[in-house]
Amino acid sequence: MSDKLWIFDTTLRDGEQVPGCQLNTQEKIIVAKALEELGVDIIEAGFPISSPGDFNSVQEISKAVSNPIICALSRAVEKDIEVAAAALKFAKKGRIHTGIGVSPYHIQYKLRSTPDEIIRRGVAAVKFARNFVDDVEFYAEDAGRSEPDFLCKIIEEVIKAGATVVNIPDTTGYCLPEQYGAIIASLKNNVPNIDKAIIATHCHNDLGMATANTVAGVQHGARQVEVTINGIGERAGNTSMEEVVMAIKCHSSIPVHTDIVTQKIYQTSRLVSKLMNMPVQPNKAIVGRNAFAHSSGIHQDGVLKHRENYEIIDPKEVGVEESSIVLTARSGRAALKHHLDALGVELEGEELREVYEAFLVLADSKRDIGRKDLLELVGKYMDESNFIELGEVSYSSNGEIKAEVSLTIGSESHKASSSGVGPVDAVLKAIEKIVKPQVDLEEFLIQAITHGSDDVAKVHMRLIKSEKPYYGFASNQDIVLASAQAFVDALNKIPVKEYATA
Repeated sequence: MSDKLWIFDTTLRDGEQVPGCQLNTQEKIIVAKALEELGVDIIEAGFPISSPGDFNSVQEISKAVSNPIICALSRAVEKDIEVAAAALKFAKKGRIHTGIGVSPYHIQYKLRSTPDEIIRRGVAAVKFARNFVDDVEFYAEDAGRSEPDFLCKIIEEVIKAGATVVNIPDTTGYCLPEQYGAIIASLKNNVPNIDKAIIATHCHNDLGMATANTVAGVQHGARQVEVTINGIGERAGNTSMEEVVMAIKCHSSIPVHTDIVTQKIYQTSRLVSKLMNMPVQPNKAIVGRNAFAHSSGIHQDGVLKHRENYEIIDPKEVGVEESSIVLTARSGRAALKHHLDALGVELEGEELREVYEAFLVLADSKRDIGRKDLLELVGKYMDESNFIELGEVSYSSNGEIKAEVSLTIGSESHKASSSGVGPVDAVLKAIEKIVKPQVDLEEFLIQAITHGSDDVAKVHMRLIKSEKPYYGFASNQDIVLASAQAFVDALNKIPVKEYATA
């Protein structure tokens, strides 16, 4: 039977150190409950000594969740440890995470100390923490750049002092996978009492190696991985939880298992992204919007014939309903036919060839091919369809923000007005009054294309309808108009049968 790999999530501590991504206590509780449902084993809930808000968050999270161990960070300082213990008062299972820098850089330049003094302080911190909890984790900060013999010595001593977990951080993201794996192997082979503690990895992504280093650490004997949702964290981020979990799931040669409910990965990713106002990059492994999107004709044909031709993970395993076959100038006939079949238009042979040739000409000049384009290609008249066309958009603010929009759906004209917390919200609500698709706006991203107060804004939206994603894009100098255009663009990609009009 494979070993248990403990998932230590530090989204709410290390992850929250990203500038502009701070959460309040209530938001942290929402994330903590989602992490509990996801199946993480340890939640590092905060650094209690750092602020009253962090203390309160650790305390309230301790009350709100039952299954995971709740961990509080501290320096190797008695006051830090006392405050961490107080914050964990209500935890069903509490852990104090204390430690100190161990690299020559940290010892000489940060702490202005000596190796012997660092060992003394580390041991004293662990012993003091054991007065409050039975579960004490020691972090050897900047272990990735430490002297191997010194690292082995301090780890041996803190285990003697009562550390149950020893954390070996690659704090600066410096290591290559073989180097980090060798550090873990050295501890396994040279620390006499290493069997009395769990070795933990904590890798940063400064060189893009965090996941690779973490997996290398597991392969050499680490049995706890410290990770964040979406890989968020200081500087270039931390190890991505979803990447490590799925890498291990894909490779049976790694003799460990986790208790992560992988089907909840995607929804947890989106929750964290939304609450922290931190978009997930489109090409992010596992949870990026393009992670299961295919635009190359060769890939599309292969996926449509047999998913595993080009996908090592079934999207449903991580909570994504299905792969996306995106129509571009690189798409093949198989992809075009796939989309036409979804519209109820069945073409074969010469008819399909002629439409495909016309499609390629259009795709060369247009970035995104939608339902309107396909219907035009097959000779459908727009007034025979439910295609939505955006007309006038206006909004005003006289104490209350109101918007009015006009739409043409097929051959019928519609108007609606609505109020909202802002002009974009009001405009989208007015559109929803006319078109009632019951969609969830899951992702809404605005990017500046040019520079200055007259920037051209590019808007990207992701709507969910019947658990399937639909994307909308638009660009305009008017952000409100661009948002309305992107929303309508996404609505037009939803099959007609999926929504009703007023």
